[in-house]
Order: sequence, then structure tokens, then C-alpha cells
Amino acid sequence: MNIILTRPINDTENLMNDLFKIGHNIIHIPTLKIKSANLDPISIKNFEALIFTSSNAVKNINLKEDKKNIKCFCVGTITEKIARANGFTKTISASGNVNALKNLIINSKELNKNDNLAYICGDQISYDLDKELEKEGFKVKKITNYFSEKITDLNDANLNLINKYPPNVIFVYSLRSAESFIDIINNYSLAPMMTQCKVMCISKKIKDFFLKSKWTNIQIFSPGEEIIELEKLQ
Repeated sequence: MNIILTRPINDTENLMNDLFKIGHNIIHIPTLKIKSANLDPISIKNFEALIFTSSNAVKNINLKEDKKNIKCFCVGTITEKIARANGFTKTISASGNVNALKNLIINSKELNKNDNLAYICGDQISYDLDKELEKEGFKVKKITNYFSEKITDLNDANLNLINKYPPNVIFVYSLRSAESFIDIINNYSLAPMMTQCKVMCISKKIKDFFLKSKWTNIQIFSPGEEIIELEKLQ
């Protein structure tokens, strides 16, 4: 199949290689530039655990103390893998969506109600995890440690690839990425070719955005299960 991946290259390189190996044609169209918020180092002494809903939150964290002893709740296996690669050892992951992460935290035997949690995230989120956890009695400090900027242009090489290999499936991982992708489609008059593609997105909010934009073939999936979902389509 012809597949478009929209994550930054550092987040999708391994998936690209895996998809190439099993015979798919891959077009990489990054839709966001990630920039650190350049925060002062965060002291983790006042927190019982950290929460990560993206690998970019892990990559851009700056801590004062040794990270080995702090519990980390990660949205999925990819984010957990990045956390471990960055020196965190007490990690646990959900199934790839934020609602599952919320339930994992609520039901954790390692946490108590009224515990202080640090929710590390970007400036664009699709789910108010901090507010949902506060409803359950936790004290949550939301810390924005990176920003995302839209990419709305397309280079000639990718434009040629799209025309040569009309996409069958598009993977989108955030609402902001979806907005940027639609801008690209409109800027280059690609809607007639694209709107019938299978769009794989990670939340209902993203799905609703595509529906509002007159796209119809949309499915929600969990990050890390891209190859499984593609096998179902073949």
C-alpha cells in the first residue's frame, strides 16, 4: 500500500523502516515542527509521579534531580521506550490512548489519592488529562515543555511521490497535525486525490475534525499498532 506518515522523522523513522521491509511505499510528510519551551529545570521532589502523553514531552524534559527514582506513566509503548532510553527506569505504559492512561493512573496501586503528579505535555493537547485526574482526587501540575508549529508547505519531491503513488492510508497523531495536513492539501489542491483515503487517527476529536472537513473514510487506532491495522486492511 501507499502510506503517508505525518510525524517528525525522529518519531517515525523506525516505523518507516518496518513498513518498507514489508513492501509498503512510504511518503513522509511532516506536519509539525517541535520546539523546546526551554524551561528552567523541574524539581521532581514535590511529585510522586510524572505523566507523559508524547515522546516529545520526554525528549524536552529538564530535571534537577536523578530521574531513576521517579515513577513515570506513559501513554503507550513508544513513549515508554523513549523514556527508558532517556534514563527513566520506573515506567509503565497504557495501551496508546489518553483515556487508557487515565484509567491506568486511577487504578494504580503505587499511587494514593491526593498524590502530587506532574503532567508533562506540549502546548496542543486533545484531552484535558489534568482536569480529569483532578476530578479523581489527584493534585496535578500541568507543565508545557514544548511547542508545535505547523508546517503547511510541501517540497517538490513529496509532491511528485504523491502523484506517482496516490496514498491509500494516512496516519495522523494529533489535532494540530490534522489541521496542518488539511492546510497542505488545500494549498496544493490535493483534495480530489486525498479525501477518499483511509485516515488513521488517534482520537475522536481528530476524527470529528476530518469529518467536518468532508473526509469520510476515518478510523481511530492506537499508536504502535500501525502494522496490525494495515494487515486488517489488506
